[in-house]
Amino acid sequence: MRKLTVLLCGLLLGATAVVAQDRDVIAGIPVNYDESKVGDYRAGLPDPLVFNNGRPVTHARQWAKRRAEIVRIFEENQFGKWPAKKPALRYDVQQDRGLDGTAVRKQITLYFSPDNEGPRVDVLLYLPGDAVGPVPILLNLSFSPNNYVVSDPGVKPGRRWDPKTRTMSEAAPMPGPNPFGMDAIVRKYLAEGFGFATLCYTDITPDFNDGNELGLRGLYHTPGASRALDDWGSISAWAFGVSCLVDYFEKDPAVDAKRIALTGCSRLGKTTIWTGAKETRIKVVMPSCSGEGGAAMSRRNFGETVAHLAEETRFPYQFCPEYAYWGGHVQQMPMDAHMLVSLIAPRPLLLQTGTTDNWSDPKGEWISLVEARKVYQLLGKDVPASDAFPAAEQPIWHTLGYVMHEGGHGVLPQDWDYYLEFMKRYL
Repeated sequence: MRKLTVLLCGLLLGATAVVAQDRDVIAGIPVNYDESKVGDYRAGLPDPLVFNNGRPVTHARQWAKRRAEIVRIFEENQFGKWPAKKPALRYDVQQDRGLDGTAVRKQITLYFSPDNEGPRVDVLLYLPGDAVGPVPILLNLSFSPNNYVVSDPGVKPGRRWDPKTRTMSEAAPMPGPNPFGMDAIVRKYLAEGFGFATLCYTDITPDFNDGNELGLRGLYHTPGASRALDDWGSISAWAFGVSCLVDYFEKDPAVDAKRIALTGCSRLGKTTIWTGAKETRIKVVMPSCSGEGGAAMSRRNFGETVAHLAEETRFPYQFCPEYAYWGGHVQQMPMDAHMLVSLIAPRPLLLQTGTTDNWSDPKGEWISLVEARKVYQLLGKDVPASDAFPAAEQPIWHTLGYVMHEGGHGVLPQDWDYYLEFMKRYL
């Protein structure tokens, strides 16, 4: 039954990639699942509260300067740099009633160029039908086109990339009732006074190798140019697209843009935490199963590693080219996941994962949280007092929070309840 639940969850999310779990070798690279062989993750571990010049951070007022140093470290060594200037954004908004007339439904098309056929992202936003002022929202980064997320007539068909033709085509309507629709989840959020927004991440830029000239990244790509070592990867592009969407939310009088929560799973968990690091207007950050390259400690050799992520047949395009070098030099990296976690401080962060998601290393995510606590404490925020690895389904409700469902890679129904509770506490 548990396997079926996880499978259904994966389909609900529209996941396009099978998660490699409990295999000894992936892409020719060994995988370790033995706790006795993880090594000493503290060896050479950089301190988020020590400046690059070796001077310690002793006061909260110094954090902004140290934070800027850490952001640059991740830009230059893992995710790549955003463009210095955003594109000229245009918006088209269609508003009516949805979910059997109980909600305000907005379908927002965000254009990144003057060409209507150029890069754009379709956002589906539901607001409580009885709202009398701006409301806080959850923004969900989804693997699915919007018309697959809910079973709501009138939602525009989304689009999908074909990596063979390198073109997008309309996602056909789902035949018959949608067995994986999130209607009940959306209604639950609306009943609690929150809006719910969702978008398909590949609207922003595609999720395959050699896609630099396509989607949003294509607007900044010089044909024939080789990638600089700090050139942005897809994760940074997806995060940049979300930042552009926040620009829209600030203009929408129905949205409280100072109270936006963000979530996404797997590679979209990595995107969620990097977006939160770069885009401080995101108030609450809730990455799901972000694993290696996200919240899991890289120096801890367990499950997926930097080498697996950056291997040329897998996901090097999601990161800057420099990241591949660190696959063979993990202990010498100038950063690790605890520093990425620290970049969310002092804002609320909930790390969500699963007990059997060995590939993503749930314990490695917990260790990153433990190592990042001192940043939150310096800034006067509450953190878990114990180092002990938490039990499943026992959420830790602190500004720096953690919850682990009983199960594998993905978002299970109870996780949406955990997100909602965290939002109620901190939004």
